[in-house]
Amino acid sequence: MDYAYVIAQESARAADALASAPTGSRVPSCPDWDAADLAYHVGEVQDFWASLVAQAPTGPDELEETVRRPDVELVPFLRTRTTALLEALADRDPHDACWSWSTSGGTVGWVSRRQAHEALVHRVDAEQTAGLPVTDPGPELAADGVDELLAVMLSGLPPWARFTPDGPRIRVRATDAGREWLVAFGRFTGTSPTTGKAYDDPCAELVGWEDDDHDVAATVSGTAWELELWLWGRSAGEGLAREGDPAVPQRLRAAIVESTQ
Repeated sequence: MDYAYVIAQESARAADALASAPTGSRVPSCPDWDAADLAYHVGEVQDFWASLVAQAPTGPDELEETVRRPDVELVPFLRTRTTALLEALADRDPHDACWSWSTSGGTVGWVSRRQAHEALVHRVDAEQTAGLPVTDPGPELAADGVDELLAVMLSGLPPWARFTPDGPRIRVRATDAGREWLVAFGRFTGTSPTTGKAYDDPCAELVGWEDDDHDVAATVSGTAWELELWLWGRSAGEGLAREGDPAVPQRLRAAIVESTQ
């Protein structure tokens, strides 16, 4: 998948939507933000990763904080940061080492994929903020977005931690992409060797893709795009089909909210 193309297209659509949004328009998924806050957030994130990729494999400790411009300058700022990110990615091989907060990361290619889906989700935010129709990116990209959310944003423990399943699993099925995911609920335990803090918290982990009904308490099915919007909290999932225990999908959404803060 050409993630650079996705970053370019989705970021441009987000900027165009935000440029058309009335002043002070609230972001439905983040009601504490207005359109200017959203433009700054996306631009700041892209600026951060552009700098990290450019100086890879050095980490973020030496990076300077992105200074916020006046609100009228934030959409142009976003456009320039998209260009900077794309230029930084183009100068690197996807296999080059790069700092990441995720145990699944560590390469420039990981950054490309993460930033493609970051741009996609925030393009949805921008369209909703501007009162525009939310456009479907197609099943291939949407299914990759579901996979990235469940495998990267929701899952992945540090090497010193342990995941212990303690309940049923939920199946997420993309009917138009021929893909499905199994997520298990459990506990995250361990002690950080850096801080000495001990953890014993509820969590969820992607445990497989196989068609296995063992301990599957609920299934949520729909198009990949419907699933991605629901999983990211950008829709209520009205078009999704739900089977089994209704509390289990709610538990999945709660775990995603906790993991993506």
